[in-house]
Amino acid sequence: MVSDLKSDLDIARSVTPLPITEVAARAGIPADAVEPYGRGKAKLDLAALPDAADGKLILVTAVNPTPAGEGKTTTSVGLADALNRIGRKTMLALREPSLGPCFGMKGGATGGGRAQVIPMEDINLHFTGDFHAITAAHNLLAAMVDNHIHWGNELGIDVRRVVWRRALDMNDRALRDIAQGLGGVANGYPRESGFDITVASEVMAILCLANDIEDLEARLARIVIGYTRERQPVTARDLKADGAMAALLKDAIRPNLVQTLEGNPALVHGGPFANIAHGCNSVIATRAGLKLADYVVTEAGFGADLGAEKFFDIKCRQAGLQPAAAVIVATVRALKMNGGVAKADLGTENVAAVQRGVVNLVRHIENVRQFGVPVVVAVNHFAGDSAAEFGVIAAAAEVHGVRAISCRHWAEGGVGAQELAHAVAELTEGHPQFAPLYDDELPLFAKIEAVGQRVYRAERATAEPHVHAQLARWEAAGHGRLPVCIAKTQYSFSTDPTLLGAPTNHVLNVREVRLAAGAGFVVAICGEVQTMPGLPRVPAAEHIRLDPDGLVQGLS
Repeated sequence: MVSDLKSDLDIARSVTPLPITEVAARAGIPADAVEPYGRGKAKLDLAALPDAADGKLILVTAVNPTPAGEGKTTTSVGLADALNRIGRKTMLALREPSLGPCFGMKGGATGGGRAQVIPMEDINLHFTGDFHAITAAHNLLAAMVDNHIHWGNELGIDVRRVVWRRALDMNDRALRDIAQGLGGVANGYPRESGFDITVASEVMAILCLANDIEDLEARLARIVIGYTRERQPVTARDLKADGAMAALLKDAIRPNLVQTLEGNPALVHGGPFANIAHGCNSVIATRAGLKLADYVVTEAGFGADLGAEKFFDIKCRQAGLQPAAAVIVATVRALKMNGGVAKADLGTENVAAVQRGVVNLVRHIENVRQFGVPVVVAVNHFAGDSAAEFGVIAAAAEVHGVRAISCRHWAEGGVGAQELAHAVAELTEGHPQFAPLYDDELPLFAKIEAVGQRVYRAERATAEPHVHAQLARWEAAGHGRLPVCIAKTQYSFSTDPTLLGAPTNHVLNVREVRLAAGAGFVVAICGEVQTMPGLPRVPAAEHIRLDPDGLVQGLS
């Protein structure tokens, strides 16, 4: 029984995994397409994969995250296992975890209970080295920028207008803003710069949006690292850095194959955050899954206001994907927090608080349906949830023509999500009229306003004159058709993380914009969100250790 086990890690280790070659064979992956990385994971050779008609794409998203937990990845795994149980050939397509949250506050990202992907500790830590390769490629470009300036600056880069920062896959607030090049002439030109976490790197976004290795290199070449004194862009191609960066990423671009606790195949590849990047796994892995299975279950980070919007407006727009259905994950506990209940009091039944907080779920239902995608609500069951509390959620969803289903995949695995699986399969039999939220031709700030008003329900979007001027310059340079990627707090529809529920008439203030020309979008940084997070007062790293047998303990 799950209750007899101490942690998700213990549960993961209690299962004897199938050989990864057997997982691949059951998924229809030819043996010559599989390169094992140890016993439980493998890289796939895309050229050796079969070509077939696409399966159906199912997005799992959620209400705004709270300290109470929602379980989006857990539900994704449970749903995939359940679909396989009811005879629907299904593959998972998930993001790789970042070390920052693993050692910070959130913990890992491999699911929980009986709905996990394994090997849990490998995936949450170094996995197949993809994030390290992305970090190295990012920082190689940074080093080549400073080296070019040091050796004569033939391209005329204005050191005041270098926009390419460095990256590290760890939460480290001390690196947000730095002074570099100190210590004398031999160390280069002193200037201010900073670090972003690797999951916010444009190189990460490029890897996740590229179609193949050739497209990857072409996108890397388009990265704008800074500007001349005449405000002309300087690119990675100008620095002759794109080829070496692609060489560092030649293995990282190949999807990773692992398995669920029930032995079902999962592609875990790429991992941008959704609050500061586009929040989706790689296009390559998603397309591979669609060729290999009848259904692909994928997820987008944080709440639907961030992850799902970017999945639809950036990933699906660029890759030409057509989602067949969406699952919005909610919990009674999360909605009680949205209704004003403190975390310490969540174990007590409070129907009134659920009634107050369910507006958050309703807002997400309305938002996803704006994209023409049918929706079902998965209520991730926690011990202590009452029938009356669930009834409030089910009634609110029904008012909007949506079914809410109580799911017990955490405790029971795929068996506990079979009702959800049947509902999702039924939804995919329809003919969704998917369309992004805004047209390519809309001006960049108008796109920001469209997301702010239609998804966040902001009264208006604002920005300082220098932000408008920068957007105008990018439009004049031919970047006006790009989609926008809003970076903001994940905890609220607004830029104020304390405004829970479904706030309206707030202001979306854009404090900074960044051009990701290689990834193919413009980042609008709003409110106080940081692209390099910090560790909490008591980081998870304090509880992670090796036991006398050399096994990792404390990883959650």
